[in-house]
Amino acid sequence: MDANGFDDFTGVMTTATPTPMPTLSRARTGALMAMGSMLCVQVGLAVSVGLIDQVGAEGAAWLRLVWAGVLMLAIGRPRRSDFTRSGLVASVLLGIVIAGMTLLFMAAVARLPLGTASALEFLGPLGVAVARGHAGRFVWPPIAGVGVLLLTEPWAGTADPVGVALALGAAACWAAYILLTQRVGDEVAGVTGLAVSMPVAAVVASLAVGPDAIGQMTRELWLIGLGLAVLLPVVPFTLELLALRRLNTAAFGTLMSLEPAIALVIGLVLLGQVPGVFAILGIGFVVTAGIGAERTGGREVAPSNTSAPLLQHPGRTGVDHQTDLADKSDGAVFTGASRD
Repeated sequence: MDANGFDDFTGVMTTATPTPMPTLSRARTGALMAMGSMLCVQVGLAVSVGLIDQVGAEGAAWLRLVWAGVLMLAIGRPRRSDFTRSGLVASVLLGIVIAGMTLLFMAAVARLPLGTASALEFLGPLGVAVARGHAGRFVWPPIAGVGVLLLTEPWAGTADPVGVALALGAAACWAAYILLTQRVGDEVAGVTGLAVSMPVAAVVASLAVGPDAIGQMTRELWLIGLGLAVLLPVVPFTLELLALRRLNTAAFGTLMSLEPAIALVIGLVLLGQVPGVFAILGIGFVVTAGIGAERTGGREVAPSNTSAPLLQHPGRTGVDHQTDLADKSDGAVFTGASRD
């Protein structure tokens, strides 16, 4: 007993540690977050399609890019000291690609069903995954090719050839976007790179279509655009960031390969776009090729960013999320980064 009349404590003091979430529960939660991210993206695109009748495809794309640029600039608050010269150049180039990708895709969905346009655009990340693949890398392109034929039905002449060309142009931009996103992620921490890229995309879109689009804007349309920018990319970014802390890259990439199928369902439910049998089969082939290519493709993580020696995950929302909670044994990095 001490001088104050209290018994001396002779045991070992321990601190309570939080009980970790079970692996299965973490995986299930991560999967739901990834699915929620894809759902937000496709709902945002469907709502954007609804704007096309009012402001045209270019106006709808411009409105989303402008608000996304403002939001990401406010969130990221980039400083010149955050960038190396090459990192800044890559971030600017990424913004140019984002603008082209968004404008081309919105023009495509004005002419094609959402599911068809999304599946054609998905050929971009699929091509990158195949190029980086190992076993089976020559199996997936023919499967994807069959899917494209089923989606476009060239023998029937039902698909708008201009829409197909625009979607394929968006696919090429998405492939370039993936490579640039990974470059930016290797050199710039967090969302700082995107905080430069998105405003650049807004400026490029403004130069391309802004003069025609601004005159059509009303207070209601500005508010709708703000809501769309929150729906895409702010909410998907948050969900992906949380999902990547619970899933390894193979699981995350496989889930994201399902996006063309989700686009098909959203197009049916929100836009009344009833797919034919060939369209359903075509999207099935593209999804299968995407899953297969993702699971056999990988990327060596660049060691140059010594301040953050973690796996780089290019997510749907356009930034390489860095997390040390992913499976370190999995060297593959999902290449289906977000675009719109």
